[in-house]
Amino acid sequence: MNDFLQKWGEAAYTTTGFFWMALWAFILGYMISSMIQVFVTEKRMQKTMGEDNTKSIMLGTFFGFISSSCSFAALATTKSLFQKGAGFVSSIAFLLASTNLVIELGIIISIFLGWQFVVGEYLGGILLILSSWLLISLINPKELIEKAKKNLEKSKDTEESTKPIKEKIKSFENWAKVGKQFGMEWKMVWKDVTVGFTIAGIVAAFVPDSFFQTLFINTGENKDSFDFFTLLEHVIVGPVAAFLTFIGSMGNIPLASLLFDKGVSFAGVMAFIFSDLVVFPVLRINAKYYGWKMSLFILFLLFSSLVITSMLLHYGFDIFGLLPEGSEKSITDKEHFKIDYTFFMNIAFVVLSGVLIYLGFYKGKEIKYHKEMAPKSPMLEKLLKWLAWICYVWLVAGMVIKLFVQP
Repeated sequence: MNDFLQKWGEAAYTTTGFFWMALWAFILGYMISSMIQVFVTEKRMQKTMGEDNTKSIMLGTFFGFISSSCSFAALATTKSLFQKGAGFVSSIAFLLASTNLVIELGIIISIFLGWQFVVGEYLGGILLILSSWLLISLINPKELIEKAKKNLEKSKDTEESTKPIKEKIKSFENWAKVGKQFGMEWKMVWKDVTVGFTIAGIVAAFVPDSFFQTLFINTGENKDSFDFFTLLEHVIVGPVAAFLTFIGSMGNIPLASLLFDKGVSFAGVMAFIFSDLVVFPVLRINAKYYGWKMSLFILFLLFSSLVITSMLLHYGFDIFGLLPEGSEKSITDKEHFKIDYTFFMNIAFVVLSGVLIYLGFYKGKEIKYHKEMAPKSPMLEKLLKWLAWICYVWLVAGMVIKLFVQP
């Protein structure tokens, strides 16, 4: 019993420490994301993505990068762009860029995993797009694309401001919209982040290394000595694990860090991070938009692309001697709560967060603002909500045990 209580306390302390490490990065990322979504119009993007040529695909990638947001917002925007005439490849490029080439994700990865994984994330995002483009060109699913377009009901174009960005930035109304979007971003992800970070703490405290050695073969060996089939198993098991967790990429980063600490290959960890678009909720949403055949094709396309990309990244980094080495000190052993730059950054960004919430929901409460989101499963959302509240009870009790019960 004492052993269980000690691990419970350690799990809660680790989860809380993880979130404290990442708090300012979450706020900064969602602030940037909210400003971009308010100041850059979807209509402007759609006009340049009508053909599946190199220029349109590059623009789709660029617009995805500057429209960074959570997976559910990205799915809705991608559907809207495709529905209004953007090419299929350009739309897929936008989707992959807006979920992988994202500022907030890069910041979180840098905190938990280091610069090699940040480079891998951004370079991998480009490789994912190129791999998907190649696979679509080879398979050439014209009938599937046409059928998917027919499944989409024609919607009315919403009026969007055509004012220059300089004028938009000076408008109080737009800053109130930024505040509202910032609140929406947190509303979308709080459950995923809570459950994901709590799972990471529980895994760190309770799950033995032998479990990872069974799940990911040859785990714990020298990361430079993995053979091809071991790497292939890692990049297949990583997305399968992500598919079953239902947790978004931001919530999965601490768990990705733990996987690397336990000896999983660079390729396997990158595949796990890239898996935010091959989880079950995304499969179901795409089926609702385009039909099950297209949804399964997109799943196959993205899964195949992330396998190819993860393998290429691993061997590419290996050739240049850039494969990251495991830290001698595990992330769970770090002292999370101390007076350092993280403390001051968190205080500063919590204040900025309060300003945005004030502008959006108090000062600008009369201003209307709505952004289309992908339809989530009510049952899954209710389940995640209950799990999140259970996590909070678990964390509070665990911290009490850590600080006041266990020596």
